[in-house]
Amino acid sequence: MKLLISNSSQDPIYEQITKQIRSQIIADELSEGEPLPSIRKLAKDLQISVITTKRAYEELEKEGFIDTVGGKGTFVAMQNKELLKEKKMQTVEEKLTGAVNDAKKLGIKLGELKSMLSILYNEEE
Repeated sequence: MKLLISNSSQDPIYEQITKQIRSQIIADELSEGEPLPSIRKLAKDLQISVITTKRAYEELEKEGFIDTVGGKGTFVAMQNKELLKEKKMQTVEEKLTGAVNDAKKLGIKLGELKSMLSILYNEEE
């Protein structure tokens, strides 16, 4: 699990951790049942407070992304496939909304934007 903490970010550190772990789970970079570092180990590795890592893990557990098993550790939770798909779709929608807003500001017409998206989408195949 790779996490990067930015002191210049406007997001609090616990939120940066939460977002990155959530993104890795949604992108299947972290698999169901995969163990996560302990709160203390993660705090030590990132050189941050144990309280900060605890808060990040609590948020992720509340959202259903991770499970903590007493005496065993913290693991990526089993994901509801439909809920996970919905979260992936939401991520794409947010990014597309930003692209659409940028296109409108730049005066790019819908047809041109669709053509660009089609080219970019097919380029990867």
